[in-house]
Amino acid sequence: MKRAAKLLIGALVVLPAGTAAYYFRNDLKDIKLPFALPFMQAAEAERGVAPAPPPRPPVAVKVAAAKAEDVPIYLTGIGTIQAYNTVNVQSRVDGEIVQILFQEGQDVKQGDILAVIDPRPFQAQLDQQIAVRQKDQALLDGAQIDMERYDALIQKAAAISRQVVDQQHALVEQYKAQVRNDDAQIEYARTQLGFTNIRAPINGRLGIRQVDQGNYVRAVSPTTIVTVTQLQPISVIYTLAAVAVGQTRLSLGQADAPVVALTADNTTELDKGTITLVDNQVDQASGTIKLKATFPNKALKLWPGNFANGRITVDTRKNAITAPAIAVRHGPRGDFVWVAKADDTAAFRPVTVGQIFDGRALIDKGLARGERVVTDGYYRLENGARITIEGQTPTAKAQPATQPRSEPRVD
Repeated sequence: MKRAAKLLIGALVVLPAGTAAYYFRNDLKDIKLPFALPFMQAAEAERGVAPAPPPRPPVAVKVAAAKAEDVPIYLTGIGTIQAYNTVNVQSRVDGEIVQILFQEGQDVKQGDILAVIDPRPFQAQLDQQIAVRQKDQALLDGAQIDMERYDALIQKAAAISRQVVDQQHALVEQYKAQVRNDDAQIEYARTQLGFTNIRAPINGRLGIRQVDQGNYVRAVSPTTIVTVTQLQPISVIYTLAAVAVGQTRLSLGQADAPVVALTADNTTELDKGTITLVDNQVDQASGTIKLKATFPNKALKLWPGNFANGRITVDTRKNAITAPAIAVRHGPRGDFVWVAKADDTAAFRPVTVGQIFDGRALIDKGLARGERVVTDGYYRLENGARITIEGQTPTAKAQPATQPRSEPRVD
């Protein structure tokens, strides 16, 4: 009962005070008493008057101006490295390998002797053919002497018949033909003897030895002794979309376009070369076409069978608008940039990006020369936000050589 009495007395004291504060709220504004503050705030809230929020501070950003410059247009793709020439060295005669004169992996020049097949049987055949020719040559010489004698006799007194003279002329021609045949046999035997020295057919680098000394090899058997690959120059076959190639100045057949070979991360340059050929047909299954490039490969950074990215220069855009690639953002509706306006506010601007190279983005549409784009501090921006410019972004290259385009995302 005592507790209930205390609560009732408190309510009788507070209720008249609250009622008085509501009816005399204008007068209470001038009375700076602590006990009146709760009643004043309640009255203001009832009237719908909220205090104005403080203005947002300007966002500190860095900007860079869009420039007009000549921009090379590139096609990029992955290529397979191939040796410029590859030769499987095989024997052209039958015989035993008596010498191996090369080291695996060494560089050779065209004509260097790599292996020797036992030459004795072939030397004997050559000597035999030479002897046969000497015999036939002797027969020819005797027949020619008789022919000259018969010709002299028939002119003096017809002491010999014309038939005998004609037969002697025919015999001389027969021996001449036999001598010519002997010459051909000698040349063939000499060629076969030369094949016992197995020589490098091209300049290049040797691979792993496939046949050891002492083995018997045959010309009819496709036994490879060693493989020679030509690495300088070297070829790279790139596979690109036929639609993209068709939009360039390249056409089917022989071509001439600069190309740079890059590592898989597109940061390290391996070599510079030239597109020499555009294949004459399109792969219907994939819609791609092959381009063959030639590289000098002086530093031997390109290895057959490996892969290399390629950046092919197909055109040059004159006075194109470019901006730092870091200023280009990606949203659900496409690419955009934040433009720093003259009144120090930020504006949202959709853009169309042609390509990104060396830290610069080629802007096909949406930006004019000299306009300033935000390169740092854009995460807190909204359309019309006040900004304060802290500095200019340097124009030095700060991105990889070729920056791949990613799927649109919300920043």
